[in-house]
Amino acid sequence: MSSIEQLSHRIPDFAKDVRLNLTSLVADETLSPQRKYGLLLASAIATRNATLIAAMESAASAVMTSVAISAAKAAACVMAMNNVYYRFAHLVSSPEYKMIPPRLRMNVIANPGVDKSDFELWSLAVSAINGCGACIDAHEKTLRAAGVSSEAIQTAVRFAAIMQSVAIAIEAAGPNPSQARG
Repeated sequence: MSSIEQLSHRIPDFAKDVRLNLTSLVADETLSPQRKYGLLLASAIATRNATLIAAMESAASAVMTSVAISAAKAAACVMAMNNVYYRFAHLVSSPEYKMIPPRLRMNVIANPGVDKSDFELWSLAVSAINGCGACIDAHEKTLRAAGVSSEAIQTAVRFAAIMQSVAIAIEAAGPNPSQARG
């Protein structure tokens, strides 16, 4: 049984829709395997759920190179930093903070080791989970300029939404996951 199938069995019956969404997400073939599993891994990391992260990293390792897996992890990490900073700069009342250089290292964005549009899509998904409107807008514009379709962009955010709901369903199931599905 795959790590994603095992994960699906941990989703409680009260979250059956989440389980069905996870199943449809895994069956979705609209994205390349690297793009798809990078989204799953980066989004899982953004949820901070260890069970979900382990399952998605196991699944990703079957179809992605170690360089691509590192890039997905890097997208999650650098967006964790950027999402906090740019959400602050966007939400704070004083326009002064928008003018101050952030002084945050983010070299990986320029050279992620994978196709730039894959990295941007993963960054968009993480930014959606973290709720940074400024980053969401910036990544969406970059992706559109690179020729990525609105359908692929919407799919990335749908994947992020499902990953977040899977994490919450697993946590809501409590410490005894064997009783999750009856």
